[in-house]
Amino acid sequence: MTRTADEFGEELADFVRRVGELRTARSQDVGEQLLDAALFELQHVADRLWPRYEQCVADAAGAAGSPGDRQERLLLKALFQRLPLPVVLVDRETVVRRLNFAATGLTGARAGYAAGRPLASWLTPGDRGAFRSQVAAVARGEGDRGLTLRLQQRPEEPLLATLTALRPPDEPHPAVLVVFQAGRSGTASAAAPAPEVADLDESTRHARLMDLVDTMAAALLRLPPGEGTEVLGTAARVLCGRFAQWVIADVVEGGVRRVAVLGPAAAEDAELRRAVAGQDPARAPLVAEAARAGATSLQVQPEDTDGFGHDPSGAPVLARAGVTSLLCVPLGAPGPVQGVLTLFRTGPTRPFSMAEAQAMDVMARHVALAMRRPGPPADERPEPAPAGPGPAAECSSD
Repeated sequence: MTRTADEFGEELADFVRRVGELRTARSQDVGEQLLDAALFELQHVADRLWPRYEQCVADAAGAAGSPGDRQERLLLKALFQRLPLPVVLVDRETVVRRLNFAATGLTGARAGYAAGRPLASWLTPGDRGAFRSQVAAVARGEGDRGLTLRLQQRPEEPLLATLTALRPPDEPHPAVLVVFQAGRSGTASAAAPAPEVADLDESTRHARLMDLVDTMAAALLRLPPGEGTEVLGTAARVLCGRFAQWVIADVVEGGVRRVAVLGPAAAEDAELRRAVAGQDPARAPLVAEAARAGATSLQVQPEDTDGFGHDPSGAPVLARAGVTSLLCVPLGAPGPVQGVLTLFRTGPTRPFSMAEAQAMDVMARHVALAMRRPGPPADERPEPAPAGPGPAAECSSD
């Protein structure tokens, strides 16, 4: 029976492993002569089969990389990018692998930011479960599907999503191609589409976002260099109130250390502020992962309420604070992570959008660069300023 190169390679790897086991057994006084003979024969086969397998793989790679094949792949990639409809390629877990230009325009997310993040997280919470279920069914080979979805930043605009299975070359598992079209609503004639009207609310949100980025840059430029912790605290104060109800700042210095917790001023929130300030950031999975891997996390209606750890009573912080949307952003790129900013929105506040997450990424880079600015020599440093509020403080709003 003919075997694929992958199957042959797996069997051969097991075979070589068994040879290693025989080498180990040889030192245990178990049938020394028999083991020597078996080892000689097995090693002879491994020495001949393994180079043959490597040659087989090299030949296959050379054939796949022929000029004609490369040209065809470049053509297909260009066609994918230039399709007039938004198209996204996802895996069975809805994680984005590729999206075309039209999809970046629809979602407001650049390709580099979207890749590696679940497409389901862009949808309104009510649509996520159905979308995950349908993607999994298509990936299992149960046929093409179609459903109506809504994006978080455009919940009033239904989108018709068509899902079909696709087997990318040289990959063991199928992917799912998602094609978006405008959903049909109302009685407007398809032959006479309504003229586009500027979205005043969206324009206002964009202007406020740009004003926030400008305010952050100005606040960071006013700080003296060499004060990384003060930079982090200043960034938290800029964001709190105007961008999120809660802002938690952690610095990464050998380990992760909490330096600021800004939250609502209500009396019932004072105890939670103190509890979060006293929390070990390493016990908050979102913070620990951001500090370790340097990846931003955007969640709406967080499904894992344990993501930010627990208060002293054992209650999840996210549940107790009533978090409806969160951003956990590492302060690193370019370079190692210097700190982590976590932002919570609660109650009826509009959830974080992809555009806001991108703006936060920009501000995070500015904060990281400000934290890295070298300070003056010790003998030239000014006298330290009086201590400000403690790690837990009320969040002022503009």
